[in-house]
Amino acid sequence: MAEYGRMDPFSFAASKDVDVPVKIRIMNLEGDEPFVKASVLFEREELRHIGSNTSPHSDLYITVAVWAGSKPLTMPIRTAYKAFRTERKWNEWLELPITYKQLPVNACLAITIWDLSPGGGPRSVAHAIPFGGTTLPMFDAENQVQKGRQKCLVHRHKRADGTDNSTTPALVPAKTNRPLLDKDAEELDRMEKLFKKHEMGEIPRVDWLDQMVFRNFERTGLQAAKSSMEMLRRQRALQAENDSAQGPRSDGGDGRPDTSTFLLNVELLRFDFPVVFADHEYDPPPISALKPLSASQGALPHQQLKVQYGPGINAPGETSEDFDTRLIRVYDPEVGQRDNPAEAKHRRLFRSSHRHGVLDKDLKPNAKVRDELNLIISYPPTHILSPEEADLVWKFRYHLTRDKRALNKFVKSVNWGDQGESKQAKNVLSRWTEIDVDDALELLGPSFDNAAVRSYAVDRLRKSDDEELLLYLLQLVQALKYEHISADSDQESTQDSSLARFLIQRAASNFMLGNYFHWYLMVECDDHGPEQGLDNRSTYRKVAYDFMTELVKQPTGIDDRKTLLRQAEMIAILSKIASEIKASGESIAKKVDRLKNFLADPKNELLAFDPPLPMPLDPSVKITGVVPDQVAVFKSSLNPIKCAFKTATGSTYPIIFKLGDDLRQDQLVIQIITLMDQLLQKENLDLKLSPYKILATSTTAGASQFVQSQSLSAIVNKYRTNPALAYLRHHNPDERQPLGVRQETLDTYIKSCAGYCVITYILGVGDRHLDNLLLAPDGHFFHADFGFILGRDPKPFAPLVKLSKEMVECMGGVNSEQYNRFKQYCFMAYTALRKSSNLILNLFSLMLHANIPDIMLEPDKAVMKVRERFHLELSEEEAIVYFGNVIDDTLTAFAPVVIDKLHEWAQALRA
Repeated sequence: MAEYGRMDPFSFAASKDVDVPVKIRIMNLEGDEPFVKASVLFEREELRHIGSNTSPHSDLYITVAVWAGSKPLTMPIRTAYKAFRTERKWNEWLELPITYKQLPVNACLAITIWDLSPGGGPRSVAHAIPFGGTTLPMFDAENQVQKGRQKCLVHRHKRADGTDNSTTPALVPAKTNRPLLDKDAEELDRMEKLFKKHEMGEIPRVDWLDQMVFRNFERTGLQAAKSSMEMLRRQRALQAENDSAQGPRSDGGDGRPDTSTFLLNVELLRFDFPVVFADHEYDPPPISALKPLSASQGALPHQQLKVQYGPGINAPGETSEDFDTRLIRVYDPEVGQRDNPAEAKHRRLFRSSHRHGVLDKDLKPNAKVRDELNLIISYPPTHILSPEEADLVWKFRYHLTRDKRALNKFVKSVNWGDQGESKQAKNVLSRWTEIDVDDALELLGPSFDNAAVRSYAVDRLRKSDDEELLLYLLQLVQALKYEHISADSDQESTQDSSLARFLIQRAASNFMLGNYFHWYLMVECDDHGPEQGLDNRSTYRKVAYDFMTELVKQPTGIDDRKTLLRQAEMIAILSKIASEIKASGESIAKKVDRLKNFLADPKNELLAFDPPLPMPLDPSVKITGVVPDQVAVFKSSLNPIKCAFKTATGSTYPIIFKLGDDLRQDQLVIQIITLMDQLLQKENLDLKLSPYKILATSTTAGASQFVQSQSLSAIVNKYRTNPALAYLRHHNPDERQPLGVRQETLDTYIKSCAGYCVITYILGVGDRHLDNLLLAPDGHFFHADFGFILGRDPKPFAPLVKLSKEMVECMGGVNSEQYNRFKQYCFMAYTALRKSSNLILNLFSLMLHANIPDIMLEPDKAVMKVRERFHLELSEEEAIVYFGNVIDDTLTAFAPVVIDKLHEWAQALRA
């Protein structure tokens, strides 16, 4: 009774979990066939040179490919050459370029044996014709993976077709009318099945008994094999005779009856457990976004509709009692855009009980709820609150007014479409403690369309000084797209926009702000891209008009307006000469001469500026005229021009003017680098960053400050041994120091390397090579050319951080004290910038519709790409460990070295 009802455990594996390449061992070919008559070979020349017609052990080779659905899944893999003497035996493993988890249920192996034929033939491929083919399914009738040894029937003179209805099956189904095998053949068949089970471990091993059985089988096996092959031949002959009654019989094209029988012995991989087919379960498709969500809609989770099977369409075997237990999911893209009626009513009932209650103001959370609220407050700006989280924030809104970080979460929790709730939310806003600038910038984004909320954010910006406001001015100009500004020129419509009113007033009263504000507006007015639209251009034109109107009301406003017009004239003149130089097909030397003559011509009015003109790139620099001799034309396709201007202080200010390129992406990156430099200095961490000035004057033109420096590529070509250190030693020698360089210069180099490594990693700057890594004589290291950001890179296997061996060698190598200091600076900068991640993320969210190329590729993922680089889910210690691993992986990677070398060769060929 103890054994009754006991079941042995049954274990199996799913094919989708088997990440192992498909392998097959080609063992040997069994069988023979009648020789071709000599008279036939004499009469038919094309048969004379076929190997199998002249020798029973001629050279053959085999190809194997995986097919499914009557289509090949892989390229065929072939066996190596072998010279056969007594039998055709390969005993070779072939690995196919596909794994078991990738196999569909109807996958099969198309195995073709190829014979050599110099004369070719109707079925030939080059100098090979098919000797025979066989198609072996990868799964049996029970959907289990075939394993172990297999005997495959070879279909003579045919290629393995691999189709679902294959004409070359490896396993011929048994027929009821087939003749009985003789006893020796039956015994051979039975013993082979037992041997296969023994190999698979299904029959326990007994060494002394196994040896006796093997010796006995060796004595009788040869005769049994001959008997089996003879019997198979008789079966094929009988089948051919039966087929001849229905039509002519094929002889294979070589003049002999098609009675040959060949078996190909192969072996597949063995597994400890049965492997059953199981398909991949793909994630449900994302719900499409029909329009940008507002703050109230953004708090709603994406809904997924659940429906039941209807009457009469139950699954097979189900009864009416099983109806309620059967569920399927149907995805409706509109569900994510509207409220669930039941949840919406519940939310209204819940909030109505906490709307006018006198106890709400004194409501305080317990310890558990307080922890939940702290978790909600710590969410990054990209996080969407669930309905439960939004209700919790609303319930304890009065308690949260003392926490400035909670304001944005409260605004997201409000249903601004409900007038009563919206009215009370505005009253609560007035009670809130003063928020930080980064939170105010978030409230000016596209998700917050309530005028009271945006006005509250502008009130916070009013308390920022002009220097701080200048850091965010580029994003604030973009935020004007989300204001409700009418383009009607008959009225001052900007008065309806608190943000436009604020920017116009501050820009009109400070020329530094006004200079950049003017040029940012001009670029937006010039943008005729499909993303901008006529409405946005009209908005910016209206703001620019109102700005000029307000500017002339200031004490120095008329002069300031004339200054902006003079700047525009100078830019127009530079654009004209840049266009002529770009269009001319002259050599670089002649282009330089043309540029000198143009600048020196008094008619162009560039030799002297009276009064001095504030430089558009940097209004704090007053220029008095151009220096015609200090010019250059670069070799790139756009032929940027370099020219220098005399300043009021007697120095020169060189710039690079480029026509035909949109510099707004480079302008954004430089602005973010400038901001990060300010953030690091607030943490008492000066990394000697040198973000040069850059200004886009239109969508196809712009200027950038020229910093005296050399690229690492040029330095490497000039100094062969430790080039960067040799360059610094040449300009700043100090024999008293271990590396022969002034300590101050080396400190500047180490700090700037660390700063730019961290910043370019966070921004995902790509296309880094030695030509856009620059080094100044005083040790300042910096990057240029930001055509690829947010993880984009034109080269494969690009590193996350650009840290070349030339940079590390200048520090003394990876084991030096200077390199350890470099890593410490990297860790300090990374942790400091992680603290300001919300500010940086909000700045990027305001640039989503700014027509920045790498942002417009995937605007819905741009902010997330920056957020991923911060790794906010890690603690500070874990983040330091992670970034240390990034640096170490970059130094040990081989791909960046290859990429730099390929780029060097490409530049040499281009030159």
